[in-house]
Amino acid sequence: MSLVLCPTRGGKESIIAQDKAIALAKEQVVPLVFLYIADSSFLNMTAAAVIVDVDEELTEMGEFFLLMAVERADQEGVKATSEIRSGVFREMLPQVALELEASTIVLGRPAGEASHFQEAEFEAYLETLAQETGATVLTPEKETRA
Repeated sequence: MSLVLCPTRGGKESIIAQDKAIALAKEQVVPLVFLYIADSSFLNMTAAAVIVDVDEELTEMGEFFLLMAVERADQEGVKATSEIRSGVFREMLPQVALELEASTIVLGRPAGEASHFQEAEFEAYLETLAQETGATVLTPEKETRA
């Protein structure tokens, strides 16, 4: 199934990736799904009660980001849906891509010190993601094929 999957976290780089995903879905006339993964793995040494609270906050924030992304697509004449999941981003993204049978994945580049990825790690992850999912993996400036 042809489908564009765009994981988003709401930052500047995510908006740029969303624009690319919207344009691709419009050009290819395929469904678009925005994905938010509530990843609280950075709290791995924190009390369980705190993790539950943070997961809830991350999920609520994700719902808002997804609502805005779907609205932006709608303004461009693209019908988009959204998915929200909880888990470790690096593990959850390929699972969701396979589940939805995504043909294209559009990712924003990691930004800032808070990023889960360093640049070299990110490039390797793009390659691995393409191989694991069979999807074409894009950033706003680069394409990686399976």
